[in-house]
Amino acid sequence: MKIAFASDHAGYNLKKELIAFIKELDHQALDFGTYSDEPVDYPDYAFPAAEAIAGGIADYGIIICGTGIGVNITANKVTGVRAALCTNEKMAELARQHNNANVLNLGARIIDLELAKKITQTFIEGEFLGGRHMIRIEKIHFLTGN
Repeated sequence: MKIAFASDHAGYNLKKELIAFIKELDHQALDFGTYSDEPVDYPDYAFPAAEAIAGGIADYGIIICGTGIGVNITANKVTGVRAALCTNEKMAELARQHNNANVLNLGARIIDLELAKKITQTFIEGEFLGGRHMIRIEKIHFLTGN
């Protein structure tokens, strides 16, 4: 599985750790930056990573900033992306099962590394349930064009 990663400066260290974790799970990581903890603007990194998911270059995305809110807003502007900001494993599980989310957003200032690993693994191993949930996703697409 290919997973696109991106972060701003606040999420940089967590991103590095999660890339290593993903590789331990035998997945491929595509790093869209940033590449240091020097201050940057999160849309410059979140948007290209989200486009990679929408374009089929990556299967899923994990995009990180301080709270996860800014990157969540940015990623959800890309047609074909269903980004979910998750702060616990249950949110990650339901984001995949009910919303068929393809981007996980995390807040590096909100959760610690061990929780981030659990959330990440739950997200990438989750499966969409379809059925009544697909009807809702189709409705979102119809109403918004995304």
